[in-house]
Amino acid sequence: MRVAQLAAVNELKIASVTDPQAGPGEAVVRLRAAALNRRDLWIKLGQYAGLKFPCIPGSDGAGIVESAGAGVDAAWLGREVIINPSLGWGGRESAQGEAFSILGLPRDGTLAEKVAVPAANLVPKPAHLTWEEAAALPLAGLTAYRSLFTRARFKPDDRVLITGIGGGVALFALQLAAAQRAEVFVTSGIAEKLSRAVALGAAGGANYKEAGWAAALARAHGPFDVIVDSVGGEGFTDLIDLAAPGGRIVFYGATRGNPSGVALRKIFWRQLSLLGSTMGSPCDFAGMLELVALHRLKPVVSEVFPLTRAAEAFALMERGGQFGKIVVLL
Repeated sequence: MRVAQLAAVNELKIASVTDPQAGPGEAVVRLRAAALNRRDLWIKLGQYAGLKFPCIPGSDGAGIVESAGAGVDAAWLGREVIINPSLGWGGRESAQGEAFSILGLPRDGTLAEKVAVPAANLVPKPAHLTWEEAAALPLAGLTAYRSLFTRARFKPDDRVLITGIGGGVALFALQLAAAQRAEVFVTSGIAEKLSRAVALGAAGGANYKEAGWAAALARAHGPFDVIVDSVGGEGFTDLIDLAAPGGRIVFYGATRGNPSGVALRKIFWRQLSLLGSTMGSPCDFAGMLELVALHRLKPVVSEVFPLTRAAEAFALMERGGQFGKIVVLL
């Protein structure tokens, strides 16, 4: 089968490898579409823990079950499915266990014509989604759902701020919160992304490249009960100032590194909660799918590439030019 393979750091190529076989408790999915996540880019750039080469990246995928290993219900054969990329979560809802991993490293991922995964991680494809939309859903939807509902305990009457709108998780967090009729504001460094977010249900937004943006947003629309962040860095101090007393700041990434100069006094005096979030449990995945079906939500797909142009898909993500998910057809 054909795959997008990383032979070494920043060495992506289209290769031919042996088809995967379904082991006990596993199924092989003939993929129709896959989607990129920032995690895949970090792996390509050599900036992710546990690197191994060669590897097939990709956590998101949708396709048709082709074969099943021992102990797997034969009823899965021929079914259209999406894959939950959160592997081996463990028995606690509060956090993942030691055996937890994410599809795409160390296990070969979805930038391939076929992938073998635990059958427990198969879910019927939502009927209202195209293959491209279905492939774009799993990791972003799961991460956004856990961040909002499980960690931040989001309620429809919360005022919400989502940073870095344009990424898959941030956009799906917006869609989930807007579907609950919450008042949601967003940030971006690109004006066009702010206007597109408003079309998706945001009440407004702020350009973080403009001087004094946080103070202006606080005066006009703040403070915020829930803030969802993936950026970190120096701007994190602005989020602390934008949080309402008793507010919750949940973050699932740190693309700009660790913040410095965080004023602990502001956090304890105003009873703020800083909440880390990573992926999600099977229960989170089920809750996310329930809301997707109830509100007929569709992930935003930014660009679609054939597998042969996977390098262009990675380049688009690296320069941050996408609004939504980048999908690869297989």
